[in-house]
Order: sequence, then C-alpha cells, then structure tokens
Amino acid sequence: MTSLALALPAVDLSALEFRIRRLADKRPGTYRMLDQAGRILYVGKAKCLRTRLMSYFRCKYPDDKGARILHASSDIRFDYAPSEFAACLAELRLIRKHRPPYNVAMNKQRGWVFLVLTDERAARLVATQSPERYTGQVYGPLPSRGRVSNGARVLSDMLALRDCRGDVPMHFAEQGDLFSAPRRAACPRFDFGTCLAPCAGEVSEITYRSQATIAAAFCEGRTIRPIDRIVDEMTSRSAAGDFEAAVRWREKFEALEWLLSATTRARAALELLTFVYRDPGSSGDDRIYLIRRGEVRGGWPDPVTPLEREAFAAQVRDELAKPAVPAARVEADHLHERLLVMHWFRTRPDAWRRTTALDQWIMATS
Repeated sequence: MTSLALALPAVDLSALEFRIRRLADKRPGTYRMLDQAGRILYVGKAKCLRTRLMSYFRCKYPDDKGARILHASSDIRFDYAPSEFAACLAELRLIRKHRPPYNVAMNKQRGWVFLVLTDERAARLVATQSPERYTGQVYGPLPSRGRVSNGARVLSDMLALRDCRGDVPMHFAEQGDLFSAPRRAACPRFDFGTCLAPCAGEVSEITYRSQATIAAAFCEGRTIRPIDRIVDEMTSRSAAGDFEAAVRWREKFEALEWLLSATTRARAALELLTFVYRDPGSSGDDRIYLIRRGEVRGGWPDPVTPLEREAFAAQVRDELAKPAVPAARVEADHLHERLLVMHWFRTRPDAWRRTTALDQWIMATS
C-alpha cells in the first residue's frame, strides 16, 4: 500500500486556473477562497485581481502559504472594487463578517499594541496585540509592547486594580456571607497594598469601579492623578534622604509619563484622520469617503453637481452633530479599520492631497 507524499488539491487546479485566466480582469477587487461546502476559507484583496489570482497557481506546495490555501479550496469567487482603497475596506469587512480560518491563522497584526480596560465586574488593564480577545474600552494603537505593559503594571498598582485571570471569581464586600469561611486574596498584591482584592471581598464594587474610572480618565488624558501621587512620594522620599526609594518612585513616574505621552500622541494622530477623502477610481468611478478619527463613516460616488455636493454636505453636518466619543476609545470591531486608514495615509502622501477638512467642505458648499 502506497501513501501520497502531498495532499491532493480539492479541485482540478488546471480548470480553475483556466476559468480565472478567462474571467478575471486587471482591476482592483476582493476574492474569496471557498471549500467544498461553500464555506469561506480565505479573503484577500488586490490592486489587480487577475495578476493576484494567477499568482496562486505559481506557488509551490506545501512551502508557500498561497499554495496551501489553494489546495484546500474548491472554488474562487471575486468582486471588483472602484479602487485599491475600496478593495482594502471591502476585504476588512468581509474578514470581520466571515472570520475565515486562514485569515485568522496567517494575517495577525504585528507591531502595534493596545491597552484594554476590560468591562468585567472588576476591570483589568491589559496590554495586548489582540484586543479583539477582550471586551471593554480599547486605547491605541501604541508602540513598544514592553513599555505599554510596564506602564499598565504601574497604573494598576497605583490604582490597586487586579491583574489576575479573567475567570477568577469576584466577591465584593457587599456580598458577605455569614455562613462562609473568610476568603483570602488570591495573590500577595493585596498584602503589598497594590490590589484592592475584589476576589476576597476586601472592597465594595462602587469603590473598585471608581478606581477603574480613574484609569479610563488617565488613558483618555482627562486626569493625571496617579502621577501626582508618584511625584509626592518621590519628593518626600528624596527629602527624607531615602534616595533608593526615591529612584524606584522615579522609575514609576517615567513609566506613567511615557504611557500618558503615548496615549496623547495616539489621540492626536486619530484626530488628524478626520476629513473628506476623494478617492480616484481605476475606471473613472471616483468615490468620496467621510472619515472621522480613522473610521470610515460612509462612501458615496464623487458628487459633481451642486445638488449632489449639497446632499453630501448634509451628510457631513449630520456626522458633526453626533456626540463626540473620546478619541482614545474605540470599539474592538473598528480597530483594524483604524489601522488600515492610518497605514494608508502614512504610506501614501498623495492621498493626503485629496483630503478636505469637514468644516472646509461645508463652507465650500455654503
């Protein structure tokens, strides 16, 4: 009995290649790799669909990622987009909708880190490159995972927030049970004075939540209270001649100062990503996008007549009338869209020249 060294492809690749060669045009768009049951295995985008799809058939199996995806697929479907930017947005939204397994396994975002204040009963501060694993208030993107983690640790210590696993049971002081044995804190941080120990009923829920609220205010630049306390401790230890302790407090100060600066820069960068963007189409189908704080609020055909421009100006006015959300806070579903928009305008200076501030657009149509 003989065994095959390599897995057979799920479909006749020569027939699939022939169909792609005949049907796919040299235009921007998105494509989907499907298995035999019609489930989407992978979503991709391309500036030139025909070139990108044909490249899969030149990949070497099993070394190349593209060949592995192609061998697992039984069909390829594609849709055209007006431009590369539109294709990027469509790809992102398809991935978010279908969660294809090959995208999750192979296209993880690298380099940036986020700070998450979880929405658990007893909130935690978590530095992570995968913020979608958590629910809560997300801040970033921020550089340097090590420095963000260090800053989060100091901020948690100063506000006495827990840092244990999310599945550790919480028992606040108002949940006392006369018939149960006294609970003990799950870690020594309570004894060190750096955790309020909500796991052991040592703090009320309202007190703990007030500390978590301070953490959110710090990340959003609305308070520097933790830094004030550090400065007081550093000054008093230095005045008392305890220079070793003063150095430790100075290190805490530097960690929080860096974190405050990083979150401030992130907010400033996102505020700059608020404008109207005119995106030229590959076949003359130009579009216009309303972008606010790095999130695409909508896209329309490029308005050319006075009536069309006034209609779009009304969309801009409606967007500006919406209540402002703190710039540093973002829903997990919009994280990758922000990263996409940031990367697009950072790497394409010519795209900046096709942007217009929202108030300027309204004034131009008044």
